[in-house]
Amino acid sequence: MSHVTVIRNARHWKTGEPIDLAFQRGVILEGAPASADVTVDAGGAILSPGLVDLHVHLREPGQGSRETIETGTRAAAAGGFTAVACMPNTEPVVDNIAWVEWVRTRARAMASCRVLPIAAVTIGQKGERLTEMIALKQAGAVALSDDGHPIVSAATMRHALEYACHAGLPIVCHEEDPALKGDGHMNEGTLATRLGIRGIPAAAESVMVRRDVELAELTGGRVHLAHLSCSASFEGLREAKRRGLAVTGETCPHYWMLTEDAVAERGTAAKMNPPLRTERDRAATIAAIQDGTIDCLATDHAPHGEDDKRQPFEMAPFGIVGLETALALTITGLVRAGHVTLPWALQLWTEGPRRVFHLPEVRLAAGFPADLTLIDAEREWVVDPEAFHSKGRSTPFAGMRVTGRALATWCAGELTHADPSLPIAGRRSEREGAALA
Repeated sequence: MSHVTVIRNARHWKTGEPIDLAFQRGVILEGAPASADVTVDAGGAILSPGLVDLHVHLREPGQGSRETIETGTRAAAAGGFTAVACMPNTEPVVDNIAWVEWVRTRARAMASCRVLPIAAVTIGQKGERLTEMIALKQAGAVALSDDGHPIVSAATMRHALEYACHAGLPIVCHEEDPALKGDGHMNEGTLATRLGIRGIPAAAESVMVRRDVELAELTGGRVHLAHLSCSASFEGLREAKRRGLAVTGETCPHYWMLTEDAVAERGTAAKMNPPLRTERDRAATIAAIQDGTIDCLATDHAPHGEDDKRQPFEMAPFGIVGLETALALTITGLVRAGHVTLPWALQLWTEGPRRVFHLPEVRLAAGFPADLTLIDAEREWVVDPEAFHSKGRSTPFAGMRVTGRALATWCAGELTHADPSLPIAGRRSEREGAALA
């Protein structure tokens, strides 16, 4: 018989009230028995549904030197995540049933959290021929995206949204006008000029946001705007919501924590796409989170090899890792800074992403999946990339003192991560033992 786990002395993530919670066979039980096979003393830590990240690059198939499903999901579990949606811009591109099934099979064998495949919108992400969207959904794809490659043709995007409507899937939009971006590598402005680096104007993102908002209205399709970074883009999303369109959006921790100044200080560790913007855009990011314009948060976890990031700035790839720092940056930069409450911040990592992709609900109540995260919202620590579980090490937050950490993560009732300081008593499975190792 499957063992019973009880978490005692926790606090509910929404109310702050004391809560004891038990689960068995991956499902939360009614009440908490007096005795159990495994007992966890939360010591007053926050218990929430497992965090969900809708924008992660796990790099498989084909790019295992940068990351794998095994290492990426181990990083996710350490960050408090019980589910991640992985982008299809791999080698080869996940643009057919076989590769969606490959990702799911690989995840069942190797993953430390639920892996939700996102399939490509166009074959090879070339922006031309549409993929078989209905078949991709039947194979297990939860969304469609040509992330990393904007769909330049408005006609192609229109047809994609119409087809995706029939498939019942959202299209996750990488909003970038390639002609405006040109050969830019950081935010366009005075600093880029001073550093001698070609710039990318904020309009390269916002004009595509406006286009896809209009196409959402034309087609009735579901548009999800990825990694928004600038004031004009947030206003475009805000306007779409005022018009009642099926448009949602996300932003990432680096956009509320940093500005373009980090490029001068951190070099290629601060190179991402879209780039870090101005202080005005950083403030607009926070405002969009505060007023509900943003539907969920995401990391855009994009690991690269260390040698790739050591190149000169204009030769180095875009992208940083984020799964193991996201929770701390949320608490440090949003909650402790007084911008939002902890429940508001956590719902953007839990209920918000589940609503956007129409994922099954998770609540701290009987009958729901035991996808859980135990959080010490007061724990201070220093970001050390060498301690990451991810293969990626590039982060502009190296050496920063932050607050907030996942003490434990359970996915379908299995302990996938546990802080060494957490008191756990009783019998555990082999997988749970590995999480503690």
